Amino acid sequence: MERASPHSDSLLYASLIVILLLISYWFTTKCFKIISGIEDSVEDEFELSTVCHRPEGLEQLQEQTKFSRKELQVLYRGFKNECPTGLVNEENFKQIYSQFFPQGDSGTYAAFLFNAFDTDHDGSISFEDFVAGLSVILRGTIDDRLSWAFNLYDLNKDGCITKEEMLDIMKSIYDMMGKYTYPAMQEEAPREHVENFFQKMDRNKDGVVTIEEFIESCQKDENIMRSMQLFDNVI
Repeated sequence: MERASPHSDSLLYASLIVILLLISYWFTTKCFKIISGIEDSVEDEFELSTVCHRPEGLEQLQEQTKFSRKELQVLYRGFKNECPTGLVNEENFKQIYSQFFPQGDSGTYAAFLFNAFDTDHDGSISFEDFVAGLSVILRGTIDDRLSWAFNLYDLNKDGCITKEEMLDIMKSIYDMMGKYTYPAMQEEAPREHVENFFQKMDRNKDGVVTIEEFIESCQKDENIMRSMQLFDNVI
């Protein structure tokens, strides 16, 4: 029986990167498809125009994120096209997310990702929430991106990652992807990945991973650092 190696915990980071890129790519592709279908005269004017139903405080969003005014306009157009109410609740988010993994069950992982975007915990993701998260993921420093990833894994937001939390994350990834990989994943693989994760990340061996341990360990891993660079040219 093939066991997870210490290097196989890269699945965790690869999964996170692919998942976040899919979300980013899906929304931005929708945006640009909308724009490309508009008449040339309107498209030529787009750089100087504004979307009809932009959120209040576009200038403030520009200051708070690392997106330009035009990028925010494009993102908002796509966001409103897919989310006409201007808000995405958890069930909507799960439905959107399930398009990427039709052969698996992405519901649990989508819920974890939803909570990472819903920073004010009001049960919905607004455009402001969405671009704030995207700005960190796509334009933030390495530390910013790793902090965002840590927050995703820290399910109860108490400042540390436990083995139970990481096991829930790994099981959700396997539910979403693992059952349909070849060769098939073994049932005990998620727990083995968690043990490998803690062996690498839990530097003081106290049974939890702090954000400092997480960032330090990731920064020393060349594969993780290279993977983080995949975000740089999404938009």
